[in-house]
Amino acid sequence: MKVIAFNGSPRKNGNTHAALELVLEEIRKEGIETELVEMGSVDIAPCKACGTCRKTRDEKCVNDKDKVNEWVQRIKSADGIIIGSPVYFGTVSAQTKAIMDRMFALLRQRALKDKIAGALVVTRRVGAIQARSLLYSFCIAQGMVVAGGAIGYGREPGDVLTGVGGGIDMSAMEEARLLGSNVVQLARRLERK
Repeated sequence: MKVIAFNGSPRKNGNTHAALELVLEEIRKEGIETELVEMGSVDIAPCKACGTCRKTRDEKCVNDKDKVNEWVQRIKSADGIIIGSPVYFGTVSAQTKAIMDRMFALLRQRALKDKIAGALVVTRRVGAIQARSLLYSFCIAQGMVVAGGAIGYGREPGDVLTGVGGGIDMSAMEEARLLGSNVVQLARRLERK
């Protein structure tokens, strides 16, 4: 079993990275292989709405000048996917949105159906619920089974490690660990069926 996490933050070693590491640490404790892809610091072209993927029924984007098609192959081989993003102006980062749009090629073939999904957002003040909802909507549209999400508050790198979470009386660290635990529990339940 393998879970792959995508960090949509352009800040290297920022709060989104720190929170995703906590999620993955919890998953690794259960002997599950993990991988963290730092996609936020890579130039990702937006979807051009050319429709080529729809016409050819190919599960890759015609634009092959960046790493999106490579990441799509990794996503397809994973059992679980966690998408992490900072909140920018009430939504996910541009990098996160670009990869979501470019994965339209997977929708028609339902390539992500029944994979376990998790959403993590980090914000300074507002917009966490909207950003997390957008990630949930993307995962559900792709046919994934959502294990839950986590919210962390913090501005400067490392603040999320001492900041509050989105849940009642939960720290951001507790919420991130709970997301990791939820992913593992759901994976085990689905494995038994």
